[in-house]
Amino acid sequence: MDFKTILETLPTIDHLSGLNVIKGDKIIHHIPAIQGKLGSLRVYNALAQEFNGKFDRTRAERGLQLFAEHTQDARENPAKHPNIDLLLQVIEQGLEYQLVPIHR
Repeated sequence: MDFKTILETLPTIDHLSGLNVIKGDKIIHHIPAIQGKLGSLRVYNALAQEFNGKFDRTRAERGLQLFAEHTQDARENPAKHPNIDLLLQVIEQGLEYQLVPIHR
């Protein structure tokens, strides 16, 4: 399945202004609800819902599946897809964070 088709199966994000990736009380990464980031926000929100906010290696691997064809592009072009780069970093370094959707 391609990314566009996968996105159609994920929960909507109309009620969100963004999502924070946190460690303790520190924001590690932020995905705003703006054009060009909405697909990533939808993927990360789906992960937050599916895994009750827990974000670790297993959940990051699921995220790579959801990003479909963009995952390979991110691997070939570091820094082009920062939200996928974060997934790869979580997997490679065994990191653990929390995903916190920000409601409007």
